[in-house]
Amino acid sequence: MRSQLARKPRNAYHHGDLRDALIKAALREAEQGGAEAISIKALAKQLGVSQPAPYRHFADRDALLTAVTAEAFRQLSALLREAMAKPSKQSKLSRLAQATLDFGLRRNGVYRLMFASRTVSCAAKGSEMHEATRETFGLVIEALEAPAVGLLRERQALKIWAALHGVVMLAEQGLFTGEAAHATREELVEDFVNETKAALAVAIKDARRQKKTGT
Repeated sequence: MRSQLARKPRNAYHHGDLRDALIKAALREAEQGGAEAISIKALAKQLGVSQPAPYRHFADRDALLTAVTAEAFRQLSALLREAMAKPSKQSKLSRLAQATLDFGLRRNGVYRLMFASRTVSCAAKGSEMHEATRETFGLVIEALEAPAVGLLRERQALKIWAALHGVVMLAEQGLFTGEAAHATREELVEDFVNETKAALAVAIKDARRQKKTGT
């Protein structure tokens, strides 16, 4: 009679653990090749579980991609929140922008999963994905450090978010080196930051003047 309980096999998972393991493994695959690199069959083999096992947690590959992308947005939000909280002479918007650029260049496969696939656009309103993306964009608005006047903050947040995305994607394709403008990617991003803050300040001032004068 054994005096000790038999150890659980290394590839066995408690209920719920497999879901987290699949998401983490899929993120690692996305680091190398974006959404195209994620295969449920390959992940099951990698984790040492049967091929049907992942389907207990995800109805199909699209469901897995949605969960993985939502987790990627949560990770980006955590990174941006940390960057904004650090004591610095730079504005919050500058710190957020530079952190986004770093994330996009350092984790480009994951970034492409987030911004260059249809996973987000297919997400239902109120879903895990929808909430994760709203949290990230909410941080962009917060980083502007400006009062709420109509939807002026949201408009400028969209503009700089689009600009940051453009820099990352151009750099990833080797189409932006900064040579033409004699500027680094970081310097260009800082230009966007300064222009955004200046434009927002002017827009808020004009809106308040119009309200005051009734014009």
